[in-house]
Amino acid sequence: MSIELLKKLTGEEDTQLLMLLQTRATNLILSETNRTSLTPSLSLLIPEVAIELHNRSGAEGEHSRTEGGIAVVYGEKGLSTGLLQRIRMHRLARVAGHVFEAE
Repeated sequence: MSIELLKKLTGEEDTQLLMLLQTRATNLILSETNRTSLTPSLSLLIPEVAIELHNRSGAEGEHSRTEGGIAVVYGEKGLSTGLLQRIRMHRLARVAGHVFEAE
């Protein structure tokens, strides 16, 4: 995924911040799916996860917030429920402490 794409989607110009968000998004997807590498379909979710992480910056640790009559509820891991469901569709099962990933 291109940092230029993230710049356009977020309006953020700080390249280092966007690279950090991309790394965090990748690591979150890998840990949530019990994988060591991304599949092509999971790679498509990186921008969406990075955008949600960017939008949530400054609100870490909050589960919900209400300002001016607008309520925002954050899902598990700080991501929306729909996005987490799309990530978890690719989850590998863990059997006796081992994950068997096709190479």
